Amino acid sequence: MICVCIGRGRHKHVIAEHRYLAEQGVKLVELRVDYIRSRLNIKRLLTDRPCPCIVTCRREDDGGQWADTEENRRLVLRTAIAEGVDYIDLEDDIAGEIPRFGKTKRIVSYHNFRETPVDLQSIHERLSGLDPDIVKIATMAHRPSDNLRMLQMIKDAKNPTIGICMGEIGTPTRILAGRYGAPFTYATFQHERKLAPGQMGYRQMRDLYRYDKVDAATEIYGVIADPVTHNLGPVVHNTGFRELGLNKVFIPFRVPQDDLVSFMEMARDLDVKGLSVSVPHKEEIVRYLSQADGAVRGIGGANTIMLEQNITVGFNTDYRAFNDVLDSVFPNYERGQSLWGKTALVLGAGGVSKAILYALRRREADVLITARAFDRAGVLAERFKCKPVQWFERTKVEPDIIVNATPIGMHPNVDETPFDRSHIQRGMIVFDTVYNPEQTLLIKHAREQGCRVVTGVEMFIRQAALQFEHFTGQPAPEDAMRAELKRAIGAAKC
Repeated sequence: MICVCIGRGRHKHVIAEHRYLAEQGVKLVELRVDYIRSRLNIKRLLTDRPCPCIVTCRREDDGGQWADTEENRRLVLRTAIAEGVDYIDLEDDIAGEIPRFGKTKRIVSYHNFRETPVDLQSIHERLSGLDPDIVKIATMAHRPSDNLRMLQMIKDAKNPTIGICMGEIGTPTRILAGRYGAPFTYATFQHERKLAPGQMGYRQMRDLYRYDKVDAATEIYGVIADPVTHNLGPVVHNTGFRELGLNKVFIPFRVPQDDLVSFMEMARDLDVKGLSVSVPHKEEIVRYLSQADGAVRGIGGANTIMLEQNITVGFNTDYRAFNDVLDSVFPNYERGQSLWGKTALVLGAGGVSKAILYALRRREADVLITARAFDRAGVLAERFKCKPVQWFERTKVEPDIIVNATPIGMHPNVDETPFDRSHIQRGMIVFDTVYNPEQTLLIKHAREQGCRVVTGVEMFIRQAALQFEHFTGQPAPEDAMRAELKRAIGAAKC
């Protein structure tokens, strides 16, 4: 179950949102009465409530907005109990001073906005001695291993326990809490109105991650990256799982570069089945592979791994995806053809550039590479037997194929292009790996010049579809995944 938090400054807004949420099927809400700015009237909030609720009045030191005296705060909590609220949230330092009364269930909570302490079990034992119906522990995550310790605590608890790791690193605990036995998790109704670090939106939890359908049999997949917040892998893969009715969930794992070793150990303990690998881990992940396909060995990087019993298998779907979309711009009889005699200019020297360079060289193209950091371009040129070009000289080249593998043109910098329109010639083939927006300035200029183009959306969807096949053994529902990706991109720009 997902408990939706309401933090509003006026009683009428709290009551209206409570009613609306109940109409939307929400079964439990948390009323954050510390947000109310007028004289607090608990009875008004609870009378004729449309669905069960928790009353929480959080101090500033505990991440709340309560600015009045502690004596008055405790009076608010006692009043809510006397009025018969369904649940009351009591911090551990006051739970022993506010006795049980009536049918109100007690959530005894502990919050730590600095860290996830090493002694979670002893904290849980202490809270369990304060007459709780539910124990709630929320801490700040700094390492992926904090998530594992928190979820293991929920699983081992003898009484109902909510365990949350806050912050971006802690996102997996919010999605997987129910799988490990938590009675509910927390979300905010409006994604932009987070009431705690890392809190997610209700619709995102319900529709994208299908929280209430995640159970002990649900297979876990995900993406590892740093940062990971704006990664759209969860959008396309969870859409695919939903379309095919698969009991799987795809989760964003923020993994700082120094934590890759501990994460790979944690992934086994969480029984993660497969991972998409993004920046900055594509090269380093190769060290953890038991087996790898030829593209991984040739590129020196993997963007997909499968964890199969005691082995870890790596793939590079960026390479296959680029080959597939490259074929799409040729007539059918030219698919898979050699590019001998054609010149390709690759803009950028990041992770995806390596897969593109590898694909172009295997198809015998004459490849030039340029990047604002010329030394990085030089390293890749030597590795893939290409020619490096200074960034300021890129428009002096007259290539047959242009591939933008830089973030230039990405939202919000949509008025930028990595290659001036005056140097784009009719007949060129132009690729852009930027997918937000899909119609970048480079793509628009190329279309105007009558070029054959491939957008970043097509590249992204194709590599994700190939990953999906590794994850599921089934063809990906590409149309549904593409449509959902475009919706997500549109929403991000609003």
